Amino acid sequence: MQSRDLIGYGPNPPAIEWPNKARIAVSLVVNYEEGSEYSTLDGDPAGETIGESPSPVPSGQRDLANESFFEYGSRVGIWRILNIFDQLNVPATFYCCALALERNPFVGPAIVKYGHEVFGHGNRWEEYFKMSREEERKAIHQAVKSIIKTTGERPLGWYCRYGPSLNTRELIVEEGGFIYDCNAYNDDLPFYTIVKQKDWLVVPYSLEVNDSKLWRGDMSQPKDWFETAKNTFDLLYEEGSTHPKMMSLGLHCRIIGKPSRAIELIRFIEYAKSKPGVWFAKRIEIARWWLEKYPPRPAT
Repeated sequence: MQSRDLIGYGPNPPAIEWPNKARIAVSLVVNYEEGSEYSTLDGDPAGETIGESPSPVPSGQRDLANESFFEYGSRVGIWRILNIFDQLNVPATFYCCALALERNPFVGPAIVKYGHEVFGHGNRWEEYFKMSREEERKAIHQAVKSIIKTTGERPLGWYCRYGPSLNTRELIVEEGGFIYDCNAYNDDLPFYTIVKQKDWLVVPYSLEVNDSKLWRGDMSQPKDWFETAKNTFDLLYEEGSTHPKMMSLGLHCRIIGKPSRAIELIRFIEYAKSKPGVWFAKRIEIARWWLEKYPPRPAT
């Protein structure tokens, strides 16, 4: 059974070094899910319930308005975000749902062309804790095959919708080819856990600076997202003067890809880039740096 760790690095976090002695590693994560969400067209009993606004459409019927909210992300938002990253010269990690890439064949090659990381985010945008072990195993295997086909690259990391099942880590180790996962929200630095008696790297994610809160009402205006991002950055940057940290930002093409919100993304990246000692990094770069510089300690 998977145990809990409520201590972590404790009161003495490691005084690590990032490349070029950066004080903070900033990880931009784009969740590419559009077209892989729940849909009656795909045989689901009901369509996706999370949308830009509350839906009056009865469960089980197609919600064309909600579908179109998602379509904005794949039709417009993805290209706006890619252009912003290109203009500001920052790398990102794309959490990719395999079916979403299949349904917009222009996106996968573009992610690779711009030099971003292709990362596994499920076969569909679905909850794996609802599946049996065998169902999840098949979904992971199918996602890897599909993402390789649509992008030409193999995902080296894995992150589930909401959270993992009790089987997820064992299954991605069993699948082979992965070197880390991001299925945790419990730290500001990477760490190791044990999977099948072996050390396994976790690069934790965060929902603190996640644009989904603009859809769910937790943030009412685009500037709320910027202020949250800035506050998070400022404190971690200050702490990084002695103990460098990592900051994760969760983005969605259908949300931050809208014009009024995208401008706040630009503001934040420009603000962070104006500071010395900031490393904008793909998560695979963070993972590889950690594995090389801070390998697991021998058991004592």
